[in-house]
Amino acid sequence: MGSASLTSVPARPATPHEPVLVAEVIGTLAPTAGETIVDCTFGAGGHARRLAPLVGRTGAYLAIDRDASTQQHFTMFSEGVDCHTRYIRADFADGLQQLADEGVQADGILMDLGISSMQVDQPERGFSYSRNAPLDMRMDASGPRTAADLLAEADEDELIGWFRTYGEERYAKGIARSIVRRRQTQPITSTCELVELIRGAIPTPALFAGGHPAKRVFQALRIVVNDELGLLERGLDAAFDLLAPGGRLVVISFHSLEDRIVKRFMQAKCRGCICPPDLPQCVCGHEPEGVLAMPKALAAKRDELERNPRAQSARMRAMVKVPVK
Repeated sequence: MGSASLTSVPARPATPHEPVLVAEVIGTLAPTAGETIVDCTFGAGGHARRLAPLVGRTGAYLAIDRDASTQQHFTMFSEGVDCHTRYIRADFADGLQQLADEGVQADGILMDLGISSMQVDQPERGFSYSRNAPLDMRMDASGPRTAADLLAEADEDELIGWFRTYGEERYAKGIARSIVRRRQTQPITSTCELVELIRGAIPTPALFAGGHPAKRVFQALRIVVNDELGLLERGLDAAFDLLAPGGRLVVISFHSLEDRIVKRFMQAKCRGCICPPDLPQCVCGHEPEGVLAMPKALAAKRDELERNPRAQSARMRAMVKVPVK
């Protein structure tokens, strides 16, 4: 299966990356000299440049990213810090497993989920509904299926399920039906074509409520193309296993589907007794494997939102792995 292609959108360099919740990440990971930090989604290295100096010459900063374009940012980053650095090109579930197989233990792990500003700002990647580009959406350009491939191959029920589940799209049925009707005569290969199709498939009042009318469908397709939720579930398990006792796990999510998975995972790891509530005393002997670093998710403060509006939907959760008794 091939990628959609357009020649009208030239590549352009990404705009400077503004990492979200930097002070909160630093305060919660609290890296100290000699520690090992694993950055599961290195991107343009925004968080890395703040965290790496804190582990010093005896520490290590290990970067993972599935997007090959991030390696140039890592090269510039590694030349400017004193600690040991390493780059692994992989999705973070596989990258974390590779480190575990090598016997690495991490003192801190950061997951900054979702699409990066760098990817959005490269219209040729097809993530943005504001610029005409090939309908791609792969975070790893070597991945097998583009968003255009999905729209060409999925049946109507699959499309409806994706748009409802991953985009929480109210008009999923009408949009899916329009996609199936259109592709019978013409493939849908560009972001502009999909946006116009969505606009024509939903009631006129909905075009002016709740943000851009294509936002939810684009989110759903991106999640499916990159298996984002499946990757997150596998990655959380791998991250927790890689943590040394006392190690900190920090996760930043950008929509409710991600945040719900992270919340449930951390609550399960930090839960003690799992006996039925009607038992007079605990008989399971289950001990918590971690403690929550904060009672609820943190959001960006007003001053950060003024500098970086993309932080609006960011939610940060964190936990600490406790030693096995």
